[in-house]
Amino acid sequence: MRNLSVLIQGLLSLIFVGIFPLLADELAIDYEKMRIGDPSLEEGQLKLMLNPMTRDELDEISHAWRNSLKETVQKISDLSLEEKKSPELIEVKVKQLALLRTVLAELKKKGGDPSDLKIYADAVSGTEFTVNENRSFWTRYSSWIYSKEGGVKWGIQLLKFAVIMLIFWALAAFVRRIVRRAAEKSNRFSELLEQFMIKISFRAILLVGLLVALATVGINVAALLTVIGGASFIIAFALQDTLSNFAAGVMLLIYRPFDVGDSVEVDGVIGTIGQVSLVSTTIKTFDNKVVLVPNKNVWGQIITNSSSSTERRVDMIFGIGYDDDYEKAKQILEQILSEHELVLDEPQPVIQMHELADSSVNFICRPWVKTEDYRQVHGDILKRAKSEFDQAGISFPYPQQDVHIHQVN
Repeated sequence: MRNLSVLIQGLLSLIFVGIFPLLADELAIDYEKMRIGDPSLEEGQLKLMLNPMTRDELDEISHAWRNSLKETVQKISDLSLEEKKSPELIEVKVKQLALLRTVLAELKKKGGDPSDLKIYADAVSGTEFTVNENRSFWTRYSSWIYSKEGGVKWGIQLLKFAVIMLIFWALAAFVRRIVRRAAEKSNRFSELLEQFMIKISFRAILLVGLLVALATVGINVAALLTVIGGASFIIAFALQDTLSNFAAGVMLLIYRPFDVGDSVEVDGVIGTIGQVSLVSTTIKTFDNKVVLVPNKNVWGQIITNSSSSTERRVDMIFGIGYDDDYEKAKQILEQILSEHELVLDEPQPVIQMHELADSSVNFICRPWVKTEDYRQVHGDILKRAKSEFDQAGISFPYPQQDVHIHQVN
């Protein structure tokens, strides 16, 4: 029995002394494979290494990375005390700091508590800028500017953004020229619709370019669009008037009740159409005022377009005295219309008795003209009629009233 006891003790000693250390070596973290403190390690590679590790292993790894970062920060501090600087060490520190944050993020994801290590990382993140305040601005910040994770990185990103936007701007300008030429050759589109197509093609390509540029510099465009989509109800509620104007603007472009340069009366405003955007319609009045009318007010009101037809009738009423020669007045007006070069022969002008008013004999004068000649012909006929009637002794009576007084004796 004594020999058996000795044999068992020997076997146990062999297990604890020989086999367990071997198992411990197998289970121990291989720090060399983790490349602790190696600034050339990419974040993607480190994430792959960290993915299978447990919380306890990640806790150990995070402290190892913290110690490596601490050594680098100590070296930078020593050089700063000697009025020296090392951009290479600062670059190493920036990369180690980024890799440490990657380890801490993985530790937190798996239930660990990286708060103390995160506080340390935040505290040393700006060490190279807080030593020796007497140094010049350029000396203090040049290290960050030349760092691959600092100024150089941001400079490259901004350059990428600018180049991409420039390329898409040139592409948008090229597409805009093509759309303009195609619209000008086609007679199916109004000038308003042509302007809309030209603008929307240019802006749509610029918007695509902006999204591509943002994605290139590392901004999560999908997340941004998701946020905008989630807030679409709130945005739609806040911009309901704008969306109403937008819908009305689309209807105006599709059904084309007027075009640029047309003389119209809309919502009590009389003038010529300047332009139509997706929000408002610009009308220039005849006294040279510019009026912006919301599209929902335009589409929801009666629209009178005086320029939609190529020909237009000029309606005028002339009143002469009861003692004047009606036939002579009619002959004068017929002569004025026949001699005016802008009055059309077809349809024929109309001159006839209209009514026996209180103070005058009124008759109508209705010549036909080209739409663009309306105002000139109207003014010319009135001017000459006044002159010819005065020479012929025909009066334009003003309102009058006879008062009879009866005396009672």
